[in-house]
Amino acid sequence: MAEEKRERKRNKRKPTIVEQWLVYVLLRIFLFFVFLFPVEKVLKFACFWGKGFWKHYHRGRQRAIDNLKASFPDKDDAWIEQTGIRSFERLLMLAVDVIFIPRLVKKENWEQYSCYKNVERVKWMMAGKQPMLLVTGHYGNFEIIGYLLGEFGFDIYSIARPFDNRFLNKYLYDVRQRRGQKIIDKKGAAEQMEQIIRQGSTLCFVADQNAGKKGVFVDFFGRKASTYKSIGLLAIQYNLPIGVGVSRRVENRFFFEIEMARLIMPEEWKDKEDPLLWITQEYTRAFEDSIRKDPTQYWWIHDRWKTRPREEIKS
Repeated sequence: MAEEKRERKRNKRKPTIVEQWLVYVLLRIFLFFVFLFPVEKVLKFACFWGKGFWKHYHRGRQRAIDNLKASFPDKDDAWIEQTGIRSFERLLMLAVDVIFIPRLVKKENWEQYSCYKNVERVKWMMAGKQPMLLVTGHYGNFEIIGYLLGEFGFDIYSIARPFDNRFLNKYLYDVRQRRGQKIIDKKGAAEQMEQIIRQGSTLCFVADQNAGKKGVFVDFFGRKASTYKSIGLLAIQYNLPIGVGVSRRVENRFFFEIEMARLIMPEEWKDKEDPLLWITQEYTRAFEDSIRKDPTQYWWIHDRWKTRPREEIKS
């Protein structure tokens, strides 16, 4: 069965250059009309589409329900469904945020759209050109963190997977980098990381993806979740602090509370028996603590627990 799925994936026809360009043109036309409306009205419309997404995307809805039930076993079905619906609404609202952020948020007006909690120490470390890693998860508006850091003039590099559509990829990369945020394609990142660290920059990661069989397994909402080793290994190799940042939407507004949920310093893992496991578990626990404050803002549709540990499969 797995072999058949891989074969279908290999044989799937890729869009031609013309098809990619047409998709890009249609998106720009769509955005032209979207920008005729205030962002708050567009966010309300996104909520409406989020409910429809929940109703009709059966596979995604079931995955979200399964993940929520496993993560909150003490909650009843009504809470599970309401949280799931809200998470789908938030997902569509994030798409609105991404296209409106560059048009609305500037260095001189950031207070209209964001507030900050526990960020002072990390801010001064970054301003002093102390190299560090900054990690976040698929929670709230994680995109605005990198954008604002670039807007404020911090020297940051975000690791990202490029879009398959080259025209969309260039457009979205240009939007992100216009204000100072630098994007590195995930595939070629390893060769550049040492230079970035040595020059005192900050490396940013979205760090809650399923890492497959080669990941390190840590506890996340009471279940083992495969997590990439690269962040912990970088921190250990170069003695780097790790900041765990989250951006939480306030109500249904285009306004965000940006919080430094945890700062992990190198001296904390020096005496640990397994530093890699400890670091990975520590920032994953910080993600979980943040999500529990408002579970509706997490991507429960995200297949975070897809890969299972060997001992679990054998049993």
